[in-house]
Formats: sequence, structure tokens, C-alpha cells
Amino acid sequence: MDIRLNGILSGAVTPPPSKSQAHRLLICAALAAEPCAIVCSALNDDIVATMNCLNALGADIKYNNGIFTVSPVKLQKGATLNCGESGSTLRFLLSVAAALGADATFVGAGKLPQRPNGALCDALAQHGIEFERHTSDAELPLTCRGALVAGTYRLPGNISSQYLTGLLFALPLLEQSSTIEITDGLTSASYVDMTLDAVRRAGVTIVDKGSLYEIVGQQQYHLPQETVVEGDWSAAAFWLVAGVIGKFPIVVQGVRYDSLQGDRCIVDHLRKMGAFIEIADDGVVAFPSQLFGTDLDCMDTPDLVPILSVAAAVASGSTEFYNVGRLRYKESDRLAAMQKTLAAFGIASSVGEDTFTVCGGAPKVLAPVESFGDHRIAMSAAILSTIAEGETTILGAECVAKSYPSFYEHFQMLGGNVNR
Repeated sequence: MDIRLNGILSGAVTPPPSKSQAHRLLICAALAAEPCAIVCSALNDDIVATMNCLNALGADIKYNNGIFTVSPVKLQKGATLNCGESGSTLRFLLSVAAALGADATFVGAGKLPQRPNGALCDALAQHGIEFERHTSDAELPLTCRGALVAGTYRLPGNISSQYLTGLLFALPLLEQSSTIEITDGLTSASYVDMTLDAVRRAGVTIVDKGSLYEIVGQQQYHLPQETVVEGDWSAAAFWLVAGVIGKFPIVVQGVRYDSLQGDRCIVDHLRKMGAFIEIADDGVVAFPSQLFGTDLDCMDTPDLVPILSVAAAVASGSTEFYNVGRLRYKESDRLAAMQKTLAAFGIASSVGEDTFTVCGGAPKVLAPVESFGDHRIAMSAAILSTIAEGETTILGAECVAKSYPSFYEHFQMLGGNVNR
């Protein structure tokens, strides 16, 4: 689907529930000893992928009227798990399936089959799992056989925190205790904090010693009868940037400022650029602001780089984002994709080995924007359209369904124009 859009945004919006938390709570519920419910006001493609994969493993998860009802896994061996384009689904459930002895085959779509999994598979292979590999980096389709055994696991932390999260879900299920040692530093550490929070809600104990995690075996998951998924800061970030670069304030409702979500740092990043953002009881208010270029460390917030690039595009001076090299391995090469997106608006940028630099200017529509099948690229372009001269065309705009299916409806609700 291609769309044309423009318009001045203002008003209040409630972003969807956090897909990062929804993944984690669904897995805890599926591994639990008894049924439970999870309140999640909206779905997206990634959450559906996790639900479907857990059902393929033998859970019974249904979604009606904003609520998941979850009956735990009764193992179905030999299942095929279609992860769609969700890296979280794949990397979390690789370890879980191994711990269950599921002998599962993982498949995926888009760029997911080429995203790196070799380091995680190496760790699993050292602890009882056999893989049918098509490449040394464990590209999909990928079949794992055998049953995971306890021990000492060593993982690089500089590729993806998702490797660690998968093991944190899986190792409490084993008969013996295990440890995980993280080498090379840990990226996106806040996502690991979310994992630890989810398992603790489910009564599972993991001792966090920084780069070392101690996990007692033979633990059982027990989530409360009902758990609510909180609002998504990753989605909120788009509207907060729209507010600070636009002409009118935008109120984002339904997000918790004390959240463990790393993307809550969008407020800190924007304030460092000179943004005026107010935290109120009924939401977060982003006011039109005069932004200036700065340096931003995105080690823990890589998903914010595309939308922060939009803020940088209208800031005075240049903005350098660093610790961003792994953005090459997301749903698209996000560094190259954002460079081309900004160029379509006449904004100069440059890509380094681990940096991305944006030179502020006056955005003007020069060419259609390619989404590269990446939801965050499409949504970032849509926000940039609100202050660019001319009407913006986004090619392949339907990719927002991966995380935010109602994005364009909310864009229109805030006063934007969308023509499909």
C-alpha cells in the first residue's frame, strides 16, 4: 500500500500496549502452571507471531475483546513455528523450545531469516541441542532437536539482548541450576530489565550480578490471574517528536513515566536537544520547541534512532548518534534507510561504522519515500511529513502493522491527512 500524507498535528493520543512487554508476559503465561488472563488493548503482527508460535508449541491462547486467555503449554513436539518478521519471537522461543525439548522448526519472513542467531545457537549447541544449519549464522529455516541441559552459558552481549532474554525464560525450567556470563558488554540492557521484571511477576527468581546471572533450576511460573500490558513508549516516541517539531502541543496518554521500557528515554534525548516536555498525571505533553544538535548515545535505545533523526532534521546544527552500528541488522538496514529517507526531504546525513550524523535543515519533499518494509522508517517519514514543504508519498506504508496497525488512524485523529 502506498499513501500520501501531510497536515498539522495537535491533540491527544493513546499509543498501543507495549509489544515488548506483551511478548514477555505471553511467554511467562504459556510456561505457567495454571491458566491466566493478560489485558492487551490492541494487537500487532509481532504479538500475533508470538501467540501463534506458543500455540504451535501446545499452549491454548485466545484473544477476544482486548484480553488474552492463556492455557499453558502441553508440549507438541515437531511443530513449525512461524515467527513472521519478529526477532523477539524467534530469539526468545529458540531457547524456550530447546528447554522444552520441542524439536521445533523455526521459519520467518522479510529480513528475519538473515538476522544473526549464530552466537545463541552456539551456546545452545554446547548444552545438548543439535541444529540443522543452512549457514554458519544459523539463518532460517532452522530446526533444533534435543533437550537443553543446565550449565554455564557464555554469550556476547553486543549483538542482541534478545539472546539473553531467551535463556532467562528457559533456564529456570531445567532440572539443575545454571549461570549466564555476558561478554563484550550488553546492548539494550533495559530490555533485559523488562524480562527480569516479567519473570519476577511470575514468581521466578533470577539473581542479577551485572554481567553474570544465576538461575536456580526446577522453578515454576505463576502469573497473577490477570495482568495488564502497559502503554508502549516506542510508539509514544513518534507523537512526542511530532509535538516538539510541530506547531501545537501533543499529549500522549497511557504511558508510565516510571516504566522499565528503555524507550522512555525519548524524553531525556529530546530534552537534551532543547525540547520542552512536561510530565503530567494524565500523560506526557510535548510542546513546540526550538531544537539544537547534540550527541546522543543510543546503546540502550536503538529503536529510537529513526524518529530521533526526524527531530535532528529540523534542529539547528548537526546531531551525532553513536553506538548505532547494530541498526544495520534490524527489519532493514536502518542507517542506510534513514539516510535515504532524509535525502528524500533534502536533509543531509552521513553513516559511520558506529555513528549516524544528521545535519539540520528545512525539510522539503523531493521524492517518494521507500519504507524498506520497516515499520519505524515508515512512521518516521510520516512524522517528518507534518513539517515538510509539499505532500509526502510513502511506498509500502502497510508495514506499520508490525508494531502499530492503527498508526495512520491516529495520525488522522490528530489532524493529519492520509490518502491511500
